[in-house]
This record gives sequence, structure tokens and C-alpha cells, in this order.
Amino acid sequence: MKNQETVKPVTKKLTLTDLKEMEPGQIIAKGQSFIPEFWRNGDLKWVAVRGGAEDWALYYGLVHYDYDYIKRCGDKAFTETIIRKLVPCSDEAWKMYRF
Repeated sequence: MKNQETVKPVTKKLTLTDLKEMEPGQIIAKGQSFIPEFWRNGDLKWVAVRGGAEDWALYYGLVHYDYDYIKRCGDKAFTETIIRKLVPCSDEAWKMYRF
């Protein structure tokens, strides 16, 4: 059975101030969700990571991978609506998303 939402939603929006206060490589959020735009055969794990220049990105991979592996080797997400659904963020923080 496919699980439509297996993680608690992020309740606080990511802001530019949050990004500036985080360390490079820090995990912003992570979870496991059914994302049919990326994979229709079940859940995927995803992880949002702060980059080295106050930027950030979201990576995803199959559920049998651990979050550290996905952080290092996962596929990068490029779809704004999906990224912002998984990691709600201010418009200023969104401008810092690394494509």
C-alpha cells in the first residue's frame, strides 16, 4: 500500500535567516513520502541540505538508502511545487535554492 504522507509536515517556514544561521552541510529537513512525479512505485526518502553559500537543495532516493547516502548521492529535485510542499519556505529562501 502506498503511503501518501509518512512524515510530519514541516511546521515552520524556512527563511533566509535560518539559512544564514545553519552550517554548510546541515540537514534542514528529511522524510519519506509518496511523490508520484518522481517515482510511481512507492515512497521515496528525501533530504533538504544547506549548501556552502547560504543556499540549499533537496535530494531524493529509494527508501532502502539511508539519509546520508541520499544527501551525498541522491537525485536533485527541480520541481518548485514539490520542493516547497516538502520544505515550506519564504520567497527569499526559495531564491537561494541551488538548481
